Amino acid sequence: MLNMKLIQASFFVICILFQFSRSISSNSLENLWQSRQEYESYRESSFDATNGNDDFIKIPAHGSKVIFESTSSGIIRHIWITLWSKDKMILRNSVIKMYWDNQTHPSVQSPLGDFFGQGWGEEYIMNSLPIVAAPKKGKALNSYFSMPFAKGAKIVIENESDHEIGSFYFYIDYEKRKDIPPNSPRFHAQWNKTLTKPNTKVDSENDRNVLGAMEKGKKSPASNYVFADIEGEGHFVGMQYFVDSPTPMWYGEGDDMIFIDGKSWPPRLRGTGTEDFFNTAWCPKEVFHHPYFGYPRVSESIGWMGRTHLYRFFLESPIVFHKSFLGTIEHGHANSLTLDLASVAYWYQKLPNKKFTILPKKELRQNQPAINENDIHRWRDAYRKSKGGGEVWGSQ
Repeated sequence: MLNMKLIQASFFVICILFQFSRSISSNSLENLWQSRQEYESYRESSFDATNGNDDFIKIPAHGSKVIFESTSSGIIRHIWITLWSKDKMILRNSVIKMYWDNQTHPSVQSPLGDFFGQGWGEEYIMNSLPIVAAPKKGKALNSYFSMPFAKGAKIVIENESDHEIGSFYFYIDYEKRKDIPPNSPRFHAQWNKTLTKPNTKVDSENDRNVLGAMEKGKKSPASNYVFADIEGEGHFVGMQYFVDSPTPMWYGEGDDMIFIDGKSWPPRLRGTGTEDFFNTAWCPKEVFHHPYFGYPRVSESIGWMGRTHLYRFFLESPIVFHKSFLGTIEHGHANSLTLDLASVAYWYQKLPNKKFTILPKKELRQNQPAINENDIHRWRDAYRKSKGGGEVWGSQ
């Protein structure tokens, strides 16, 4: 019986892998034999020009380095980065910016770690199709997003830390091509962060009726968390979503609401809950990796208190917009919860893009203090006192 179950499980996994391989075969396997004479392969890297083994660059504290610059046309196909610094928050304290076709403001602006799926300055494995944080323990940062340019490109790393980046290694693999349409969409990515507040009449962090019947009424997106506010023509391809919750309450009753081309209420795309938008179900708390969606980091505390990282890439059908895209999500049902939220949105659009807001200084990008067992016990003590002390257990 055990062998039969093992055979069935193995067959199921093989079927899933076969279906996935078929879905991407036209790009990565089926047509590999065809000629590639339409481009030439190039690479920029941190190799040691003296032929030694110091194959890295240094980026001084409060300094920056251009790690890629081209005046021709082509497509960046792959970026690999790993780094070392005394600053334990260097992944949040350093910034990656990308510029296309001589535009003076960036099309990509994000803390380095968040862009590559590493939230809160931490290091952990992430295994999606376009973004991979690979062994050792997520230290190898990879992007497989295609990034075309017709009149040039530049990638800059800014070190806002008080410590230098003592070792910064990188590969940028790209194709020199002459067939890039000058008005075709360019790759974009933007980081955002907000500490939300309960949007209730009684200023109560009530959800799922834990504190009694919840308020009812028409929903309004005015207080939703905004993960993308785009003007122009293009298509949205995905996002990273980093949730830090100060309560054991399930954070995921918030619905996604996506407004396309300026249309007002109701939104064209409206969801049923955070975990549903990220393709999972029933308040998950499991590490899970899929090419399109996943939970690479989950809460390690009681309930859903603490840090959870979710991602969703719309690679099967990017969301098209002609004039604008406003991507929002509630923080708890009807925006009832305090959450420390951060995100990175990824999309393609025609230039010029709307200028991004200035990235908050690194001091404003830091993590909220962790809630530990002492804090929980203080809550317990306040609860006991509210019941008059004595023998109090649970929800009496």
